[in-house]
Amino acid sequence: MVNMIIDGKDVSAKKDTMLLEAIRGAGIAVPTLCAHESISRSGACRLCVVEIKKGNRTRIVTSCLYGVEDGLIVNTQSPRVQNVRRLVMELLLARCPESDVLRKMAREMGVEPQARYAADQDKGKCILCRSCVRVCEEVVGVSAIGLFSRGSYKEVGTPYHEKSDVCIGCGACVYVCPTGHIEMLSTGDKRKIWGRTFKMQTCDKCGKHFAPVDQLKFISKKTGVPFKNLTTCTECR
Repeated sequence: MVNMIIDGKDVSAKKDTMLLEAIRGAGIAVPTLCAHESISRSGACRLCVVEIKKGNRTRIVTSCLYGVEDGLIVNTQSPRVQNVRRLVMELLLARCPESDVLRKMAREMGVEPQARYAADQDKGKCILCRSCVRVCEEVVGVSAIGLFSRGSYKEVGTPYHEKSDVCIGCGACVYVCPTGHIEMLSTGDKRKIWGRTFKMQTCDKCGKHFAPVDQLKFISKKTGVPFKNLTTCTECR
């Protein structure tokens, strides 16, 4: 175990634990958008910053990427930390002014949109956290989407905005997207996402449409389980 002091409280955590988990384990709230338990960390949103002290040196670190250390002194609400978080949130609001999630977080942090940052009108609700890209690659295993272009033109999507042949319509990217940028529409026996329309499988028992046929075929091929064994929804198994 590793012993630390977080906001004046003695905290113990297992080795190889990230600071974010140790802080939350101590009952202390830390804002974050991109840290998800199902995928690797990128530290992209920078909202989870904290101030650490080692010896006589203090610095700001991203808590979701910084591992716990014995004797570390952590401050999650210092003036430096709050200034960084406010600045990051102001920039995120300027990038995605229509995001309800960001506006709610901003209100909770006491942050208002700043006139000094011109609001973007073409970024939707995407903060480029790469969570959707990571879950598609690391969990689903198809890599149907990615980041392309550079600088202020960088965006997430399918290559060249064309319909992806490898996308299985599972919606994992929608599930991990922290701001609701990725749109998925499921109506009856159809699901639309990333410019493609997927046929939904009907449950053999209850008749409910529960998963894209392409997703079930992918699972069947990946696991060796016969497709027929996958045509029952989780509620009826």
